[in-house]
Amino acid sequence: MSDSQDKAAVERLQEYAQEAGILLEGGRIRRTSSRFCLGVEHGDYNGTELFGVGTDRFIWLAYVATASPCVRLFSGNYPEQGVVEFNLNELPPPLSAEFAGSWARFPLGVAYILQREGYKLKRGMDVVLYGNIPGGGMSRSASLTLNLMLSLLEVNDIELEDPFRIVDMAQAVETDYIGSPCGQLDQIMILFSRAGLGTYYHPQERRVDYVPLGEGPDFRLVSLDTGTVRPGLEKSTYKIRRAECERFLSLLQTRYELQSLADVKDEALYEEIISKYSASYPELCDRFRYIYFAQQRFYRMLAAWKEGDVATVGKIFREDGFGLRDDYKISGPELESMCDIARTVTGVYGERMLGGGDKGAAGVLVAAGSVDDLKQAVGAAYPGSYPELADKYAVHALKLVDGVSVLTEFNI
Repeated sequence: MSDSQDKAAVERLQEYAQEAGILLEGGRIRRTSSRFCLGVEHGDYNGTELFGVGTDRFIWLAYVATASPCVRLFSGNYPEQGVVEFNLNELPPPLSAEFAGSWARFPLGVAYILQREGYKLKRGMDVVLYGNIPGGGMSRSASLTLNLMLSLLEVNDIELEDPFRIVDMAQAVETDYIGSPCGQLDQIMILFSRAGLGTYYHPQERRVDYVPLGEGPDFRLVSLDTGTVRPGLEKSTYKIRRAECERFLSLLQTRYELQSLADVKDEALYEEIISKYSASYPELCDRFRYIYFAQQRFYRMLAAWKEGDVATVGKIFREDGFGLRDDYKISGPELESMCDIARTVTGVYGERMLGGGDKGAAGVLVAAGSVDDLKQAVGAAYPGSYPELADKYAVHALKLVDGVSVLTEFNI
């Protein structure tokens, strides 16, 4: 639980509700988290296993069911867009230009996908929401989509036995309705995360295990929000990298029986592929190289996590960052500046960019006693390199939390 954050957020929600003229009496508050991926970043659409945690940067959504199919929403993060209102029976088609630049495409997409998948939505809801998740790297869009979907299902008394059905539909909101080519890492790491535990996803079995951290030194995960704004995966390098990986997989499938790049785990097969394709497709081989070695690192990282060996977890996290920067080429100058600063701080175990890439936030594993030193180092160096971001960047020490919570202790 994050009481101080929750209390402040609820007060904001109440102010926004009054500002928007939306009555929420008798409603509920659903809170969805951000996520911090420890491995494998960009592995979901390449078939790797995944490991991460839910973290305490949130989206809070206050909602109350209505008797009609009308949905009304107000975002405290986008007050200039006013109240978004639509009828569940009159939804615009996917990729609608009318809502391309509006956050409204997310609730519209949730309603559209749920109905496309056969769920009858007869009741709408009145909603006020607010979030403090950085705009890139910690899965703000997935958190928002999951929150909206779970809330709309609840007000229509729809219960799903298979939580992966939620994952699939939340992904479809972004891929099919919005046109953002995301994988499922973000949705899985938020929906399934549990306080104090690592979430270990096995894609072949579609199974989640929870892995406690072994006894070791006290440390913190820290988000270094660069203050930059990422325009969305559909307009980012992420889309290019995903297409490159899909192209290389198609090339390999003409010679090898592979379902994903992650299927290549044998060193001899890896070396054979690099030998055959590096001259003709050097950039595609770079992407493949990152995925192959990231998988090798993944199992070492997982073993270190179980043993509480934070120094090794951090070292592998750093190595992964070099791979993302040099082979996958998905990072950005502001992200790398944050990482460069973090590496100068005694007590930092490891650092790298987070999420889809280009912009957003970097992540750090740091000794608990060195968090203030990290904040001071960033404050001293980052604004000098990016004066235009001096009032936008932020440093957040994070806690491991449940991904989805209904805050029954607060009244609206």
